[in-house]
Amino acid sequence: MPRKPLLPPDPTTSSEDEVPVESEGPSWTMPLVRPELLPTGLCYDVRMRYHCELDPPKDRTDYHPEDPRRIYHIYRELCQAGLYPDPAFNVPIIEKPLHRIYARSATPAEICLIHTIDHYNFVAGTARKTSLNLFPPTEPTNVETGLGDEQLMHLERTLDSIYFNNLSFTSALLSTGGAIETCKAVMSGEVKNAIAVIRPPGHHAECNRPMGFCLFDNVSVAARVCQAEFPEHCRKILILDWDVHHGNGIQQAFEQDPNVLYISIHVHENGSFYPPGPYGDHLHCGAGPGLGKNINIPWPTKGMGDADYLYAFQQVVMPVAYKFDPDLVIIAAGFDAAAGDQLGACFVSPTCYAHMTHMLMPLAKGKLVVCLEGNLQIVWKRRALPKAEQLLLTWSEHTSAASGLVSVAGRRAAPESANPPAFEWRVIDRFHKDFRNLSLRAEDILRSYQKEQLLDQYDMINLEIFRKRISKSFRHQVLSTINYHKAVPLMVFFHDPYHHQTRGDINNVVNVQMYDTLGWYREWAIKEGFALIDVNFPNHHYDVDDLDSMTYDKEAEMATRDKERAELAVYLWENYIEPNDASPIYFVGVGSPCKEIVHLLNNRDTFYNRLSGGGIILFIDISPLFPISEQNTYYLSKWFKQNSLIFVAASHAVWHTENKKPSKRFGNLVRSSVEGGGEAEGSDGGNGEGGEGNGDGDGDGEGGEGVMDMLDVHRGDFATWVRGRMAGATGRGRGKG
Repeated sequence: MPRKPLLPPDPTTSSEDEVPVESEGPSWTMPLVRPELLPTGLCYDVRMRYHCELDPPKDRTDYHPEDPRRIYHIYRELCQAGLYPDPAFNVPIIEKPLHRIYARSATPAEICLIHTIDHYNFVAGTARKTSLNLFPPTEPTNVETGLGDEQLMHLERTLDSIYFNNLSFTSALLSTGGAIETCKAVMSGEVKNAIAVIRPPGHHAECNRPMGFCLFDNVSVAARVCQAEFPEHCRKILILDWDVHHGNGIQQAFEQDPNVLYISIHVHENGSFYPPGPYGDHLHCGAGPGLGKNINIPWPTKGMGDADYLYAFQQVVMPVAYKFDPDLVIIAAGFDAAAGDQLGACFVSPTCYAHMTHMLMPLAKGKLVVCLEGNLQIVWKRRALPKAEQLLLTWSEHTSAASGLVSVAGRRAAPESANPPAFEWRVIDRFHKDFRNLSLRAEDILRSYQKEQLLDQYDMINLEIFRKRISKSFRHQVLSTINYHKAVPLMVFFHDPYHHQTRGDINNVVNVQMYDTLGWYREWAIKEGFALIDVNFPNHHYDVDDLDSMTYDKEAEMATRDKERAELAVYLWENYIEPNDASPIYFVGVGSPCKEIVHLLNNRDTFYNRLSGGGIILFIDISPLFPISEQNTYYLSKWFKQNSLIFVAASHAVWHTENKKPSKRFGNLVRSSVEGGGEAEGSDGGNGEGGEGNGDGDGDGEGGEGVMDMLDVHRGDFATWVRGRMAGATGRGRGKG
């Protein structure tokens, strides 16, 4: 069934061959379906191919950068991959295929939200009978039959990189209307995210002139329509433009708008690359109320690759995007920075495009639209668009982060772009800070020593955190084995620093020994063939606004700590864990960082899917339990109950509620024989592969003694449960050591 637009189409732009639609009026309510259960949308219309050159050069040996065949090839690849059920392609279809979004012609009122009426009339005049003065008096217009071929080719010769035929206007209206309908389908909850395979492109079209193969600014018009039709739910929009050319039209449209954040990553070459001039440099950062809401990341040269683009995303795009907190994300997706494109001359791979799409997906509660812009080579496209589409569908095929070294040009361009005048977000230059200047906490000293030990024992390395808010507090706190991204089982430890126990008189430094109670778990996981990521969550965090000092206000610091911990967990998930090839994945939480694991489960729709075959193991003393949030209660609670093993101290309040079973929102709870606070009575199932826990340790952290004893006591339970799941067991209930 065709989708029903929220507003009736303008009768002045209807045509007999358009897909019939039925109006429902302007009313709209929030959808009640969980976002992850919605399909991914696809917008495509063959009539957009009608826009083509009238007289292509006879000696051309390659495709025109704006070849009309490119959108058909994209559509065909999606169908042949089984993503959309077109009867013309006899292939197996995936379980949840793409949902078709039908394009329509944009109305004059919609176009004029961005463009002047003179601009609209100019483009319209190329298609129909007209008396518009498009030509000098010496160039007569045939008002009975419309513009002739010679007149249209005259326009092509005089305008800036534009061609026309009598159907260009029709294709342009459908392209803009397709972008509008795709964005509305996402905002209305018809689909969770979508891709619009549209042309002609739009990001160069300015308010009063077409240029750079662009007639109407598709993305900008769609953004304005969504703001108008969903005023309560689409106030702020992020437009990310990764076309190799600067989107001068989008920048012009929103230069003074504080509610649209426009970020463009493009080749600039000091203003010599198209479109020429200084408009795409890093100093153009918005004006008036929109100051700081325009960010250009201008590459000084061609030849930029995956590492440069991911560096820009980690250093600038994602920190700023999270700060802006948009209601809708639109990618102006030109693919002319791809490896092999002769004009762009860059080296971005399909994997990198897919990974950048993936990084943007957690924003705006997943409301993301990919709108096709510039060149997508007819050969190269076979890999890029289907790969991005698979990510939108949250397929089980996960792309690894693209590899490579950041170029000197890329390293200079990204931080420069994050520091325009009056711009409120600053980016830490991680290369110029020495670890000794950053480590002022005792727990840093212990972690630094442990880092050396883990390097020697297991070749564990440091994972860099390229995020301003959290990079200082968590520097050298995230360690991993070198195979964490490969297709092997992965175990991720989130733990407090108090997993080190002291033995002996703490006042007599000579007799104190540090006992790492997680050491056995790491060694067991390595022997079982797991890759490891070990994350230490410090108790005290630095004030990142002052890199040369450390402030301490306990109440404020605790709030900052909780916020930074949650941000770190999301950062690690999006950049190091979710997109890699590891499977199955197990999360092990020890102490207060258990909260961050449940936070990921509550707030990242891909989390439980990626943990398929894996699970969650938590060790909690007397601190509060962490439940599935109320809006996620039914499905996630069931999943959590079936795929977790949560050891809770015997003295915890959850065991002392009369006539009331613990809610499954807390997961699969197991009552430990450890009372809590360091007092252990042995275990009825803890003497398995791990040996016996002695329960005589003195904890040096806040409430950490009971957790340490639980780690000692429940080694066998842990090993049996994980091995059972690895062997295909259901994992319900408690393993026997």
